[in-house]
Amino acid sequence: MTGTTVPMNGHANGAAKKGGVAKAKKYDFKPVNHAEFAQKGMALYRAPSLLQPHRAREAILDSHQGKIPPLLGYYMGLSSPPLAKVVAQLGYDLVWIDWEHASTNVETMTQMVHDIQFISEGRTHALVRVPGHDHAAIGFALDAGASIVCPQVDTVEQAQHIVSAAKFGAIRNGTRSAPPARFMPGLSDTPVDPSRTLHECLNDQAAIIIQIETVEGIHNLDAILTECGEYIDSVWLGSLDARVSMGLSGMGGVEPEWLEAVALFESTLTKHNQAVSGFSLGPPEVRAVLSKGKSFLMVAADFHSIVGNGLQDLASSKAEYKQQSQEGVYKRIDI
Repeated sequence: MTGTTVPMNGHANGAAKKGGVAKAKKYDFKPVNHAEFAQKGMALYRAPSLLQPHRAREAILDSHQGKIPPLLGYYMGLSSPPLAKVVAQLGYDLVWIDWEHASTNVETMTQMVHDIQFISEGRTHALVRVPGHDHAAIGFALDAGASIVCPQVDTVEQAQHIVSAAKFGAIRNGTRSAPPARFMPGLSDTPVDPSRTLHECLNDQAAIIIQIETVEGIHNLDAILTECGEYIDSVWLGSLDARVSMGLSGMGGVEPEWLEAVALFESTLTKHNQAVSGFSLGPPEVRAVLSKGKSFLMVAADFHSIVGNGLQDLASSKAEYKQQSQEGVYKRIDI
């Protein structure tokens, strides 16, 4: 697709490639007032029904272009609707539901998506990391009203399959099945743009985030974005998996081969003007490095808070509560 413009829905949407750099995507939705983002958060980009995905593609692009601040997310690695109900009230822009590594079934994932979007009243949008590239799993997450994160994308063919599974309509080789009982007539099927069909709008609402998690994926990223970049809304470097694929250990390092791989990854993103996402956890100096160039960040996580706070609380409690006899500590009153 290099050097060509591919319409996304009959309108002049998409990101045409010119000289290897992607033009800004354009959407036919009613413009948002970016100055209201601080007050409304992702509610500024919500759909007519919270059963639909937010206008997440547009929000990520706006953040990438500096029209709004970076989107801030909470990572949920634990499969827990009660916890999702609490996190939904915290005010994060995005909540990541990890369906890849958590013991989650379709019903639980769907419940968590609905809890996040309804209890937050649209201020927070749900992301679901799907378990691999399974066509059905991609559809389940999108049908629930979430955007999707697809792990371990190594090749152009895999990226093409993901886009096909996530989109309606043959114009983009879309193979997603229209869910008849999800968007109910007269209740939840109102399109964001009344001049277009519901399914055209849905294609431009939910975001696709791909994770590059091997050195093979890093080397193929240029070809992936050249072929599918107009449909990929953000790229995430899975540092741990990528390092493991190279025979390295840990989340970070300064090995020459790793620094070379990261430099190639970053150069490719710059070439395609591609939005980037990732974790930003740890002390301020670490977060400053991790957040560089990213349009949305996972700045908190359930496991991170539980482990970090739990260990700190335990250590301080052990220091505070010394071994001693508790016999006779309370004053006895004879009645």
